[in-house]
Amino acid sequence: MNASSRLFLLSGTCAAMLAPTVVQAEQEDWNLKLQTTYISQSKAALHAPYSGDHSLLAESEHSHSWTATAFLGVRLGPRTEAYLNPEAAAGVPLSGLQGLGGFTNGEMARSSGADPKVYRARAFLRHVVDLSDETETVASGPNQLAGAYATRRLVITAGNLSVTDIFDPNAYGHDPRTQFLNWTLMTHGAYDFAADARGYTWGAAAEYIDGDWSVRAGRFLLPKEPNQQALDKQAAKHHGDQIELERRHSLGDDRPGAVRLLAFRDRAVMARYDEALRLADATQDAPNLDLVRQQAHAKVGVGINVEQQVLSDVGVFARAMWADGKTETYAFTEVDRSVSGGVSVKGQRWARPDDVVGLGAAFNDLSAAHRRYLAQGGTAFFLGDGQLNHRPERVLEAFYSLSLSPWLKGVAVSLDHQQVAHPGYNADRGPARFWALRVHAEI
Repeated sequence: MNASSRLFLLSGTCAAMLAPTVVQAEQEDWNLKLQTTYISQSKAALHAPYSGDHSLLAESEHSHSWTATAFLGVRLGPRTEAYLNPEAAAGVPLSGLQGLGGFTNGEMARSSGADPKVYRARAFLRHVVDLSDETETVASGPNQLAGAYATRRLVITAGNLSVTDIFDPNAYGHDPRTQFLNWTLMTHGAYDFAADARGYTWGAAAEYIDGDWSVRAGRFLLPKEPNQQALDKQAAKHHGDQIELERRHSLGDDRPGAVRLLAFRDRAVMARYDEALRLADATQDAPNLDLVRQQAHAKVGVGINVEQQVLSDVGVFARAMWADGKTETYAFTEVDRSVSGGVSVKGQRWARPDDVVGLGAAFNDLSAAHRRYLAQGGTAFFLGDGQLNHRPERVLEAFYSLSLSPWLKGVAVSLDHQQVAHPGYNADRGPARFWALRVHAEI
């Protein structure tokens, strides 16, 4: 057992033993939440008549990831809050984190390594401007102090955080620590949101909330180079912008749902596929994005996100997004078109109310220019089989999360299976099959 595994088991056991019974106060002046998640994942050998430099490996593999996070929140004033999240992570990815659009472990950061690293994940301020006398209660949670807030309010958030902390939320497909593991089921696959290699960035967002309606907009820093750790601080020239409109509703009195429309625009020194292809035609070489990454380009995308509780123990969700696909993937994954959805069922029917069963599917595809680039032997950050017999990538995922409460309060063990048809959008390879064991503990 390696060091990260031993540390996970110790922290998970402590979390279970020390978790107190909390009586919720009306307003918190501070809170502290803890989580740790360990994922062990295996891939079976797959059919692969050829492979490239950035292919999913044909042989069987084993991978693991571990994270531990502290969520500290402090109230600085009646409507101003500060949050700090120290985090530790370690991991060994499958195939060097290459060969897929829909990667199979949302906890696997691009900067992970076998040895644990400690870093600051988040450090941000939140300020609320009340715009009405009517209030609603917000429950305590990670990076959320409990309290009463106006039903019509303006929320300003600024600092170091993840874009998906604010944008593209979903009750049933958003958190790989407790829900679906696949990258393209935890958010839009085509959402190339601003982030460093760990998934965090710096920026600011404003959200206007009025009853069942919300609109939010934000600007965040992109990395200096595609999918790297260092961020580009020239926010006026290079940035990731997004705006989202949300409408919440209820079926009957107790079955909440929501519809969200999201648009994003990234501007950075990015390579365009058509420019790489033109240069390759002139030089009779394989196309190379590195040779044409010389000036700022824009990348845009639009998507819809729907969630709905249909029964007291059953919820469904769906997402669809289109991105223009003219420029290289810059901060997320190699997907230009994505459609996904799933169902989540709690275990009330079999007397296990804290257990969860999930079944989800994602359909990922590339733009025409992106496909031509790969078919001519080009290598992208995550993809490159040397050639391409194109088909859309299809992901199926199922998991069962078993709660260990009341014996180990706050601990859940999940079994997860994924099958990816046409991995890397290549009909000549696959299907690829993955099995995972996830252990998650929280206070």
